[in-house]
Amino acid sequence: MDKEEFLGVAVLIPCYNESLTISSVVRQFKDTLPGAIIYVFDNDSTDNTGSLAKLEGAIVRKVYLRGKGNVVRRMFADVQAEIYVLVDGDDTYSVKSSPEMIRRLIHDGLDMVLASRVANNEMLHRFGHRIGNILLTRAMAFIFGRFFSDMLSGYRVFSRRFVKSFPAHSKGFETETELTIHALQLRMPVAEISTPYAPRPVGSFSKLNTFQDGIKILVTIFNMFKIEKPLYFFSLAFSFCVIAALILIYPVFITYLNTGLVPRFPTLITSSALILLGFIFLACGIVIDVVTRGRNELKRFIYLSVSPLNTCPSIER
Repeated sequence: MDKEEFLGVAVLIPCYNESLTISSVVRQFKDTLPGAIIYVFDNDSTDNTGSLAKLEGAIVRKVYLRGKGNVVRRMFADVQAEIYVLVDGDDTYSVKSSPEMIRRLIHDGLDMVLASRVANNEMLHRFGHRIGNILLTRAMAFIFGRFFSDMLSGYRVFSRRFVKSFPAHSKGFETETELTIHALQLRMPVAEISTPYAPRPVGSFSKLNTFQDGIKILVTIFNMFKIEKPLYFFSLAFSFCVIAALILIYPVFITYLNTGLVPRFPTLITSSALILLGFIFLACGIVIDVVTRGRNELKRFIYLSVSPLNTCPSIER
């Protein structure tokens, strides 16, 4: 394989206590992507993950602030490359898929290629994780109108444009959700390919917590929905307030028509307050929608300020 083909490629491996697998992952990438620079960002591991990666020839950097999102934020800020391969250090993803992903990114002029996991044994994915992934994927498709079959995959290839325009707000494993949302926000050209997914080796344990991380991802989607679709979000709040107010005021109105009296002043006041609150929500939605459009335009300008891949001679070859 031509070493020059992968010049300008950086392999980014975030790790926390992956001493059983990190050596194998680094070796596989060195063999599969000759010419690429391999970075291992050790998230303050309590084992010898960092030293093992360094022995295999990887560039090792320490990130003391715990959480995968914090590591990704540091990676994207510090590493300079034309193409970025982001992959977990647990040796569950197929390294052999990376050349295909890179070539797809280059030849199709994409900004992100996501590797959708295909497990030979369904038990490789815990039931809760599978269900959570499906629910979150469907929620994203509903909110943003586009579909990824494996939104939470930790194996992706990015262009420099994507990486240098990514705001990286997330702290933990919800960073995969934020990466997907960033691509959808700016309507970037993206693709998804299938890749084999293997079980962790014996003695290696996942750092994911099905319930806690699922809640965090749902909160991230909720917040992104509120931020990116404010008019829709606050219109729903407006509708809820108006409907609740109409339900409460209906018996009061019927009584007034029949008797000319309004005996339930607290209900009348509550209904009026709900109507007022609803219009406040609607006004907030209109104002924030204008702000959001301006912010997205700024993100777009930042994205466009980064040179596309075809300006890099080594990548073109």
